[in-house]
Amino acid sequence: MNLEIEHKFLVNSFAYRSLAEPVFYRQGYLAAMPDKIIRVRTVAEKGYITIKSRISTLTRKEFEFEIPSTDAAQMLDELCIGPLIEKMRYKVDFEGYTWEVDEFLGDNAGLVIAEIEVTSESETFPIPEWVGREVTGQPRYLNSNLSKQPFKTWESE
Repeated sequence: MNLEIEHKFLVNSFAYRSLAEPVFYRQGYLAAMPDKIIRVRTVAEKGYITIKSRISTLTRKEFEFEIPSTDAAQMLDELCIGPLIEKMRYKVDFEGYTWEVDEFLGDNAGLVIAEIEVTSESETFPIPEWVGREVTGQPRYLNSNLSKQPFKTWESE
């Protein structure tokens, strides 16, 4: 079984920018229910389709397959529900872990989230100084929910 065990955090500074080069991501959802999603995305020149189902707050089953980028682009343009998610992703290595930092664009501009994948729900890990408050388990920070209720529609935190 393919598992994704992930923590999400807000970011409190742009210090990560000097540690990695960003890559443009564009993604949308063919289906988005509370416990499962089917996502299509393009990453640079590659396309992917991903199926996820929730096991717990931190853990999801995840199945991801590379597909032709032209197929992914067509699905994004013609089949996805809600506005698409566009973001710049930085992959930052820190003390043996890789942090993925997403700077959202478009309707979600202004939101920056750092994610870290771990191998068990009880695993502890070092947190860089640019990582702020944890938002794991808060549904509105899920990309699938950001496509339905973008950050620009939120009230100030």
